[in-house]
Amino acid sequence: MAQRAIAETAVPAGEARAARPIDLVHLARQCLGDENLELEILRLFDKTLTTYFERLTLASSFDDLALNLHAIKGAAAGVGAWGIVDLAKSLEDDLRDARPLKAERVADLGMAVEEVRGFIARMLTDKAE
Repeated sequence: MAQRAIAETAVPAGEARAARPIDLVHLARQCLGDENLELEILRLFDKTLTTYFERLTLASSFDDLALNLHAIKGAAAGVGAWGIVDLAKSLEDDLRDARPLKAERVADLGMAVEEVRGFIARMLTDKAE
């Protein structure tokens, strides 16, 4: 794991973000290079992301929308899912500025969630083999 982190630090941040929906260098740092911990964190993040996004789509009150967006943003920041962080933050800003959440922007977040979940599934499958 540490070797992967060293190799990836040479990639400019913008290019690394475009290549993967999760910043694996950030995740490795958060887990102190423990690959088993990384995989467990990804499993938990997948479940957390699924739960809170589902709750977000069902929420109607300001408090419920804000709580679910904030949970998604915080969990995504922990693993380095920066695309989700950016989308959730933007939706939080709209909500805070009393602008209604547009369905297409929530759908964009949903697409990012599915992209991350697919990435996690591939990582877990690759490690299981």
